[in-house]
Amino acid sequence: MIESPPLLDFKIIDETDDYAVVDKPPFLLIHPMKPDATRTLWQELRGLFAFEIAVGGQVSIVNRLDRETSGVVLIAKKAEIARRFGLLMQRRQLKKEYLAIVYGWPDWERTLVDSALDRQGKHRDSAIWLKQMIHPSGAPAETEFKVERRFTRSIGRARPQPARRGEGAPFENAQKSDKFILIRAIPHTGRTHQIRLHLSSIGHPLVGDKIYGPDEQLYLRFIETGWTTELERQLLLPRHALHSARLAIEGEHEWASPLPHDLAEFMT
Repeated sequence: MIESPPLLDFKIIDETDDYAVVDKPPFLLIHPMKPDATRTLWQELRGLFAFEIAVGGQVSIVNRLDRETSGVVLIAKKAEIARRFGLLMQRRQLKKEYLAIVYGWPDWERTLVDSALDRQGKHRDSAIWLKQMIHPSGAPAETEFKVERRFTRSIGRARPQPARRGEGAPFENAQKSDKFILIRAIPHTGRTHQIRLHLSSIGHPLVGDKIYGPDEQLYLRFIETGWTTELERQLLLPRHALHSARLAIEGEHEWASPLPHDLAEFMT
């Protein structure tokens, strides 16, 4: 077993009396998952904004990111601001863009994936409770993808097995060569794991994705053993290569975060 990279400090990139915008590093949880001492962004912000909370404020995280996802996070500091941001999300006036590194070179420069998502365990046995699947009875989900950059990287690893039927397109074509792309993902809806599953479904899974990548057993192995050299050999990165690069309130504000060091380094 080898240690995962340490937690990094988050950075506040904008702040007013009403809200704050944070650039979140990977491996930092947004909210507490269980009653232990694990550091979370929510707890850190409650300490940072203790004065505001003491006079009636709060810490409401508007766009939640997975633990491994880095990038821009919007935080409301007042209840009425949280409600306003929530309405903006419902009306799709809160615009999000992500950068992702995926396997393979597609034959398109821009594409739209429109596939409903549902929790996999509702339709068949699933070892991972939160894992989603494409299913016609699920919630509508739509993601736009644009190729930002194509690149190659010399790597040595065993080839992953194809996905099981119903889990998305096989990975064979994407991983016959050591070709990768940096993709800009623009979700038009906000479903759980939407970008990750939509990319996997079209045969271009995220680098480092333990659930929707080459084999979901890698996620179960990670839970049991932690990060190991064998997992590193198969996944290439200790976290999925997804970054919240831009967040905008339509017609008002826009915030951006550059590609973080670990993903930029992978591309070189």
